[in-house]
Amino acid sequence: MVMLEHEEFTEDQEKVLSRYVTNTTGSIFVLRNLPEVIKGALFSRYSRSSLGLRSLLLKDFILNEETGFDVIVGEQSSSEEQLLAIKKAQNFYDRILDGYGDDSIGELGGAHLAVENISMLAAKFIEDCRIGGSPLEKSTRYIYFDQKIKGEYLYYREPILMTSAYRDLYLATCNMLFETYSKLIPPLTEKFEQAYPKTEEISKVAYTASIRAKVLDCLRGLLPAGTLTNMGVFGNGRFFEGLIRKLHCANLAELQEIGCDAFTELSKTIPSFVRRASSSHKNQITYAQFHETMDTQLHLIAAKHDKVSCGHTHPGVRLVDYDAGSVAKVAAGLLFAETNYGLEELQQYCRRLSHEEIAKIFDAASSARESRRDKSPRALEHGQFTFEIVTDFGIYRDLQRHRILTQQRQILGCKYGYSLPEEIKGTELGKEYCHALEEAKKRHDTMATEFPEEAQYVVPMAYNVRWYFHVNLRSLQWLCELRSTPAGHPQYRLVAQEMARQAIEACPLFECFLKFVNFEGHSLGRLEQEQKKAEKALR
Repeated sequence: MVMLEHEEFTEDQEKVLSRYVTNTTGSIFVLRNLPEVIKGALFSRYSRSSLGLRSLLLKDFILNEETGFDVIVGEQSSSEEQLLAIKKAQNFYDRILDGYGDDSIGELGGAHLAVENISMLAAKFIEDCRIGGSPLEKSTRYIYFDQKIKGEYLYYREPILMTSAYRDLYLATCNMLFETYSKLIPPLTEKFEQAYPKTEEISKVAYTASIRAKVLDCLRGLLPAGTLTNMGVFGNGRFFEGLIRKLHCANLAELQEIGCDAFTELSKTIPSFVRRASSSHKNQITYAQFHETMDTQLHLIAAKHDKVSCGHTHPGVRLVDYDAGSVAKVAAGLLFAETNYGLEELQQYCRRLSHEEIAKIFDAASSARESRRDKSPRALEHGQFTFEIVTDFGIYRDLQRHRILTQQRQILGCKYGYSLPEEIKGTELGKEYCHALEEAKKRHDTMATEFPEEAQYVVPMAYNVRWYFHVNLRSLQWLCELRSTPAGHPQYRLVAQEMARQAIEACPLFECFLKFVNFEGHSLGRLEQEQKKAEKALR
């Protein structure tokens, strides 16, 4: 590509710029060695300037004393000096970000936030803020959760329960669950090794990893929701602002504390992006008032509507609603870009087509897919489905974090029963597993009479929770094809398979878009995946 005349730089300028851009001559380049606040402000200023980005970087940032550029990016500056310089220059960056864009400007800068020693309950809250953020959570199938620090199992000591009359009951219940989890690991490992003996062609590393995954998949149901986990979260400024605002308004003390700590730490690196999430900022104050008023009024209204049937409470998946016009809408969406017709007219036209003609359109959009990683066109987003699901909290924990969907759950409790892994049904291990869960229910129910939200921390992951998914066909395709693979947890595989079955039953013509859903059962699901990993390592 040709360099524009006004983008020519002197040798000294090129030397300076080369540290911050990947090239100084081409029309396509990447920024580097710049903090997020400068990159965000630079791009927002860029949208209102006739200058190229490199010229703008030189003129408005590198050579502008108000930005504190030299100290912020200087190799000789200490971290304390850099943080102080960012704070001093914050008015400049606030002015740029406020003056050159709307909320979307918050998406021009981001940060990597580590969130350690939080409960699994809190991790779900963070992961529910899904747009603009990418969370990665500690896995229950690769890591043993029976470690102790200073003689104590790792679970959240909920402050309200710890200062209440239920303190000892809470501690005893969590300890009992962890002790049972730890106690069952060796005999269950031995049981699986006998049931699935290692063969010569399977590497020891792959075999050990797959056996461990199967053992921990079975036993994770004993872990209480208060089990401590670690998360890494990458997000843009807009994501973090929204997340912190919601954390500030949460009822649980842990969530409020996470919100305060996240705001403090993010203010050190991207202060201009999260400043409106400060608990003293006018935007946060009005948001908190709205949130509290809404929750209070909805709670009062819901309490009056107590004559509704309890509905679907047994474990399983139920298709609650789907758009009966989805077939014509998806077909029209697929044709739209290839024609000069209006969308409404195309939808009316597709409604008149025969099943055979619609099938040809869908086949054209799906037959060339060779794997689940070949993503279908956006037109599939015209198909809409709503599922209500009752599954254990562990399955909710796995499926809740998919990006493009609308989901909500009810308060975590023990009233919908629990799941028992098939592998230990009718065995002595199963009896111990069930005894621990039933004892935990009695103790949870006692605490929940006074502290229903706080008592969620003691609920074992095996207990069922009721929740719903509202999802489009394109996202459903990705979710079901991914979560039905042999490497997945056996229980969420069943949920993914059932969602696909019910969607196909409701709209048979959509079956071609779900062709990589794996409907088979697998006894040692991780083995093939772990063997591939071991062979790759050897190569």
